[in-house]
Amino acid sequence: MNPNLLASLVLAQGETKRSLLDYVTRGGPVGLVIIAISVAAIGMIVAQWLRVRREVLAPPELADDLRRMLAEGDVDGAIARCSDADKPSFLSRVMGQSLTRSARSPFGMLELRTTVEETGRLEVDRLYRLTDGIGLVASVTPMLGLLGTVIGMVGAFDAIMLAEGPARPDQLAGSISQALITTVLGLIVAIPCTAAYTFLRNRIDHLTTEIGESIDTMIAPLEVSSAETSAA
Repeated sequence: MNPNLLASLVLAQGETKRSLLDYVTRGGPVGLVIIAISVAAIGMIVAQWLRVRREVLAPPELADDLRRMLAEGDVDGAIARCSDADKPSFLSRVMGQSLTRSARSPFGMLELRTTVEETGRLEVDRLYRLTDGIGLVASVTPMLGLLGTVIGMVGAFDAIMLAEGPARPDQLAGSISQALITTVLGLIVAIPCTAAYTFLRNRIDHLTTEIGESIDTMIAPLEVSSAETSAA
């Protein structure tokens, strides 16, 4: 057998045994940046997954207490209960701020629903912030992969330009490999981040709508009482 052919086969077999870390490091600085961003994205996804749950956004014990207190007309007690919550939640912030503002307003509980809607929108925006960070990663990583691809292709053309005579394949392989690896890394990070972003946005919308309906039920006795007082 031709010795050169044998050496090529041995080299090819060695190439197939590269580890994932080998491929990542061959992505160059851009590849390392993509990996660092992916670690941050994993942290954001896990944190948001733990936070966007019904029992975290609206603890059942808090909801039961507020429902009972507001049915009895105990606004001060409801405000104190929201302030004394062990962990601030979506429900405690919306109800606490809304009841406090309405209690201080000359219109009293007549503007409670408007206050709840305004505060609720602000709290929903607050929930979206970390999810928007995940969406930013999903948008940026493919562009970083494209940047790595361009850098790799520039390196390949430089090798052709600087070569004395026709460029050998091994002179081009490193740059072309870097170009392809960064593209792959960018897509590997962007695809799951896009899926997580969409899922979490929809989950926030669904849960906050459900909690909003529960809040409407809680404040209904106060609205009825305020309407009767105004009519009298």
